[in-house]
Amino acid sequence: MASFTEALEDNPAPRRLGDVWLRYEPGRLLGESRTPSYWKRQLPTLCLGLAVLLTLGMLVGLGVDDGRHALGTFWVPGLLAAALVGLALRLEGQLGRRRFVLHFRAERLRLEQLRWAPGATRAEWVPFDEVTAVEVVERPDGRYALVVVWRPAGEAGEGGEEQEPRREVLVEHIGAREQEALLRVWRMLHNAFGLRGAGLAGG
Repeated sequence: MASFTEALEDNPAPRRLGDVWLRYEPGRLLGESRTPSYWKRQLPTLCLGLAVLLTLGMLVGLGVDDGRHALGTFWVPGLLAAALVGLALRLEGQLGRRRFVLHFRAERLRLEQLRWAPGATRAEWVPFDEVTAVEVVERPDGRYALVVVWRPAGEAGEGGEEQEPRREVLVEHIGAREQEALLRVWRMLHNAFGLRGAGLAGG
C-alpha cells in the first residue's frame, strides 16, 4: 500500500468531482458532498408548516359546518396536507450528506450518511478486501454516479446462500465535462481496493 500512497501524493486526486469535495491527508483520502443551501434546508419545515395550517383550517371548517359537508368540501385541504407531509419527508431525506474516508494503513473504507438531526448520522466500515467493484452508473438526466459494491464477509442468507452485494453511492451528479476527473478517481479507487482492470492513477 506504500507504493500506492506515494503515487497518490505525486499525482493527487482532483479537488472536486460531481457533488463531492475530495481531500488527501497523510494515510487517508476524504470525500464529502457539498452542504445544501440555506433555502433547501428550510423547505421541509416550510412544507410541514403549510400542512399544519391546512389541517387547522380543515378542522375549523368542520366545526363550523358541523361535519355535514365534510367529504364534499374539505377533502381537498386534507389531501394537500398529506401530500405536503410526504414532500417534506422526501426533501428531508435528500438533505443528508455523504462522506467517505479511505484509510490506507488500516485498509478500510468508512461510509457515512450525515443527517441534520442529532444522532441520526449512520456510519459503516468496509474492509478493502470485501470491495468487489467500483461502478460508474449513468443517471436518467445524463449525469453519472460513482458507486462502490461490496460483499460483507461472514454474512449468509437463509439456507446458507450468499447475501446480495451491497452498494453505496460515493459521488453523484458527475457531469459530462468531468470525464477525465472521473476516470482518475475510478482508477485510483480500483488500485486502493486491489481490484483488477485499472493501472495506477495517472499511469
